[in-house]
Amino acid sequence: MTVTWEELGWERLAAGVGRCRLPGWDCTAGLVVGEGTALLVDAGSSLAEGVRLRTAAEDLAGGRVTHLALTHPHFDHVFGAAVFAGAEVYGAVGLDAVFAFERAELRLDAVRNGLPVADADEAVDALVTPRHLVSGEWTLDLGGGRQALLANVGPGHTAHDLAVLVPGSPEVVFCGDLVEESGEPQAGPDAVPARWPDALDRLLALGGEDAVYVPGHGAAVDAAFVRRQRDELAARFGVI
Repeated sequence: MTVTWEELGWERLAAGVGRCRLPGWDCTAGLVVGEGTALLVDAGSSLAEGVRLRTAAEDLAGGRVTHLALTHPHFDHVFGAAVFAGAEVYGAVGLDAVFAFERAELRLDAVRNGLPVADADEAVDALVTPRHLVSGEWTLDLGGGRQALLANVGPGHTAHDLAVLVPGSPEVVFCGDLVEESGEPQAGPDAVPARWPDALDRLLALGGEDAVYVPGHGAAVDAAFVRRQRDELAARFGVI
């Protein structure tokens, strides 16, 4: 029996495109369904959450998750990645170095933010380096006329920010934490504030005025919201 997005607690954004808001940190995960393929955007905050995401995504897609795009290297977006065995994993250039050399910092950040120590240890031990590193733009052919464009639009929220544009009516842009709706954008020690407004300009150029923009946390927004947040960030960080 075919299940609907709503039955699984997902929000349908366009034909074959949707997202869910995960509990705990209100982190977004996105799904793009192709022909015999499925692209998941971000993987959740733990291996257990990754399993729940995989199960829901496979129910909606009618098959396994074949592609995984990681928008940036924060625990609530990447710690579930290891459960997607066999998927082609994509991230911005430099994500591999973070996973290789900054695991202790990733674990500490997760625990500091409330992830149980055992869950953090398990996820860090299982973390695998993305096979595909995006330096500019990378178009995925998902079959059935479905494409997705991966764009390295950072740095901004981190030094390694990846956005995902899904053409269609409407176009959908998964922004990662470059855009946040449920609270003020968070600028941690790995943020690049001077470049963040430029990254939002690149997002707006990708999606245009009529796209649906999906923040890393919070409700989907429009171009006007992204533009306001861009101006607020520029003022906050003194960027001309």
